[in-house]
Amino acid sequence: MQCVAFFRNVNQGQRGHPSTADVVGSFADAGAADPRAFQSNGTILFASADPGATVEAAGSALARRSGIEREGFWMPLADVVAIVDVHADRLDIRRCEVTLHGGGVVDPTDPEVVRTAAHRRCEIVDAGPGWMVTVNERDAESNATPVAERLTGGPATSRGLPTLVRLADRFGAE
Repeated sequence: MQCVAFFRNVNQGQRGHPSTADVVGSFADAGAADPRAFQSNGTILFASADPGATVEAAGSALARRSGIEREGFWMPLADVVAIVDVHADRLDIRRCEVTLHGGGVVDPTDPEVVRTAAHRRCEIVDAGPGWMVTVNERDAESNATPVAERLTGGPATSRGLPTLVRLADRFGAE
């Protein structure tokens, strides 16, 4: 299965962060087929029959290779493409984020969810198992990760929707 991994808090090549070679190598160490970095933010394309185990093993391998521990999340590439297909034509696309988390499905209509998101100046406009799409009130803000962490009680990581549009355009037809 073609998948996309999102490592949390990775800025490849910056001091205190793992290198691209370490991130990609960690997936090779974990047995992933054809791991490829997309941009320099911990987004990796890979193929695996057991993506969850692969991402977990890649996280352990990354810690061994770089001494840096990071949480990783994954989603089938086809699911990323489906989310992009639904939201890519939004006029406010530059304010949109896709967040992966381990907390099940967040109900965007739940009053407490609405309040929590509004407190961080965003709105959850779509959600599914382990993911949500948010729209920030202002350009150049990124509020989805803290909202997801507050709502789920666990770590999360986000990517801007324009980044995922580029990923889907480049790899979605594979």
